[in-house]
Amino acid sequence: MRRAALAAASLLLMAAAPPLAAVPISRMNLPWWHARHEEKLAEIHRERVDLIFLGDSITQDFERHGPPAWRDFAPVWQHFYGARHAVNLGFKGDATSHLLWRIEHGEIDGIAPKAAVILIGANSLGRLHWSAADTLAGIDAVVATVRRKLPHTGILLLGILPSARSEWATETTRTVNAGLAARYGRDAVAGVTYMDLTPLFMKNGRLDTSLFLDPLLTPPEPPLHPTPAGMARMAQAMEPVLRSLLGEAAATR
Repeated sequence: MRRAALAAASLLLMAAAPPLAAVPISRMNLPWWHARHEEKLAEIHRERVDLIFLGDSITQDFERHGPPAWRDFAPVWQHFYGARHAVNLGFKGDATSHLLWRIEHGEIDGIAPKAAVILIGANSLGRLHWSAADTLAGIDAVVATVRRKLPHTGILLLGILPSARSEWATETTRTVNAGLAARYGRDAVAGVTYMDLTPLFMKNGRLDTSLFLDPLLTPPEPPLHPTPAGMARMAQAMEPVLRSLLGEAAATR
């Protein structure tokens, strides 16, 4: 009887434990990641911060310079965000767990931005191969943590962008985004606006691979990271929400 009770208790504990996707996990063992984290901690306190971007390599790409033109993202960032006191908190390779660790360890402490853009989850569907349910739990944890630490910041939550990595990744992306729409769509959660930008990357019902840089690499890789043109499309689509969150008058960028 005692063994049965212990086994039942263990199963309950396992069932109650959050998935790894929703647990803060450090990558401080990677020198470049450690250095970037420290640099960002310094950056957020150097000057005024009105807008933050939380994400992975897709967000970090905004800092890349060309040539060639398909690697030159900095002009897009400058055009849309250069005068908006924005900070790029994207780290390549990060999944929800790693972003959670960063925001639990200072990257949004001591600041009060008007808006935060969250784009995370692509790496959960890559090498980690986390399920849709686990990935949703991870994104929920990120949103909840940002809301707790920045209660007066408006959040623009983006769905996972489409890719062509595998049928499983494509289907899981759809499932996650449907779940996010059900949770956060139509202002279901105060202070959170949800957008699925998938249509921006589709043409005639198929993924428009010309909007991704990965096939241009040597050797080519499956489409995952938008080109500067793709990022400009995203930025333009987000403008109405960001202008509202930042308290700006309507303008054409």
